[in-house]
Amino acid sequence: MTDDLKLKLSLLPDEPGVYRYRNKEGVIIYVGKAKNLKRRVHSYFNREHPSVRTTMLVRNIADLEYTVVNTEEEALDLENALIKEFQPRYNVLLKDDKSYPWICISGGLYPRVYITREARTKGDRFYGPYPRAEVAKVLIDTIRQIYPLRTCRLNVSRETIDADKHRLCLQYHIHRCEGCCKGLVSPEQYGEYISEIRQILNGDTHQLMDLLMQQMQQLASELRFEEAEIIKRRYKLLEHVRRRSVIVSPAIHNIDVFGLLRDEEAAWVNYMHVRGGAVVQSYTLEYRLSTHDETDAEIMSMAIAEVRQRFAETYRKDHVTDVTVNVVPDVEFAGLTFSIPQRGDKKKLLDIAIKNATQRQSERLRMMEKLNPEQRTTRTLTTIQRDLRLTGLPRHIECFDNSNISGASPVASCVVFRNAKPAKKEYRHFNIKTVEGADDFATMREVVTRRYSRLEQEGEELPQLLIVDGGKGQVTAALEALEAIGMHGKIAVVGIAKRLNEIYFPGDSVPLFIDKNSETLHVIQRLRDEAHRFAITFHRKQRSKGQLHSALDDVPGIGPKTRTALIKHFKSLKRIKEASEEELAAVIGTSKAHNLVTALQNTP
Repeated sequence: MTDDLKLKLSLLPDEPGVYRYRNKEGVIIYVGKAKNLKRRVHSYFNREHPSVRTTMLVRNIADLEYTVVNTEEEALDLENALIKEFQPRYNVLLKDDKSYPWICISGGLYPRVYITREARTKGDRFYGPYPRAEVAKVLIDTIRQIYPLRTCRLNVSRETIDADKHRLCLQYHIHRCEGCCKGLVSPEQYGEYISEIRQILNGDTHQLMDLLMQQMQQLASELRFEEAEIIKRRYKLLEHVRRRSVIVSPAIHNIDVFGLLRDEEAAWVNYMHVRGGAVVQSYTLEYRLSTHDETDAEIMSMAIAEVRQRFAETYRKDHVTDVTVNVVPDVEFAGLTFSIPQRGDKKKLLDIAIKNATQRQSERLRMMEKLNPEQRTTRTLTTIQRDLRLTGLPRHIECFDNSNISGASPVASCVVFRNAKPAKKEYRHFNIKTVEGADDFATMREVVTRRYSRLEQEGEELPQLLIVDGGKGQVTAALEALEAIGMHGKIAVVGIAKRLNEIYFPGDSVPLFIDKNSETLHVIQRLRDEAHRFAITFHRKQRSKGQLHSALDDVPGIGPKTRTALIKHFKSLKRIKEASEEELAAVIGTSKAHNLVTALQNTP
């Protein structure tokens, strides 16, 4: 396995999608689908395979590509389309011209509704495909139970009805058909049935599902649970119909889709080609931006021109004229029309293209981080410096938090991050010495004064950034403490409020609201949460020590080992007080038991 392939494997996402393996000549030799691309593709390379065919496949893999989609069913559809397009050597399924079933509404005076695997008949309307044939069959069966549709293949027209060529069949006599062949139902009434069925097949199954739910509840109320279970199964299968795949849509023919995404350094354009209603090609172009003058329209023009050149055979074969984009190019291309859809199947396809471009952007960043781990740290610190308007990179950050219950057992914590990562050996906690009661501001002044006075005395490095858990009051208290010890201006101070995660600066009453997806906010939140965790843990320990100290530690002869033995045996201080002297003596001896009983009797 090449180093390049190993790197690609390490960067695979935990997303549904389709992967493609290529050999040394660049030929696609296998197409597969995955609910989780990372787990599925890794399974080829981290185990021995009992199948000789799979072993030979793995030996011939020189490169891999993948396309991210929204659901596992869309991955199944895309896999089907790509296997038919490229006929990979190691795919044994789907290479024949079989396909997933479609539901067809035929043309004519009284249209038929039926299942087919051939979606090519002119004049008919097709819905699907359905990766699970069971879904299509149940859907057809349910529709036929609700609507009196004709199921015969007779040629029913005005002429045949007037000539009385057909006889009424069994379906009419059991009230499954209203006698279309005799014209006993008007084309207008029958057309209303077809209109409602089209709505259902387009995914608007609410009315049908509501009806099934009513039937299920009625059967359950009558204790007919087996029949209710059958209806429930139909209801569940219809939920799959509502999640209709856009990867294969008969409403879309021979179009190109371009989704553009960019940042300060590069741009990505994902290209998808749709032929016969199915995505048969997906490719992502990357452009490194030499300057920041390139507009999105210019980048899109370059991408379209490159794709037309690279896939010239496709354009000659399919006569592509319709192009869906999220940015209209600034160059006119002969024979091409561009559109930016706002809704519908084309919009969903565009969203998938942008999703793939986003995935390639993420992949590039993670690749750079693996090759140069320091680069991510520098990028994160640079982002923090820019967002918080600091004069230098905050490689050393400290965060304070206080903890007490109504002023009891007041403590504080200080956590340290170096290069945006926790330095746990440098964490410190403080027992509050000078503050009485619950005074968070005075507590903050004390711990900041103690922390940085000591750092200065010991000649230790000062942090570039100090974060306090709180708003304007906490920031002001920390700043006052720094001024009192002559460190004003040496350390930048900000506060993060709990309610909306807003950031407060000294002397500024208006907080800064940072994007919730920003790396800056993520690092500050981690600092705040870590300081809170560290403070709470220490506070609980101190509170527990105080609760046991008053009752047991002042008893002569009762040391840490004896106290541990008592707690381990009696489980609580209450049970120790309720125990007799003989019970205590059995655990800690007669002398200690007598001293303990005497001491506890004098304890309120």
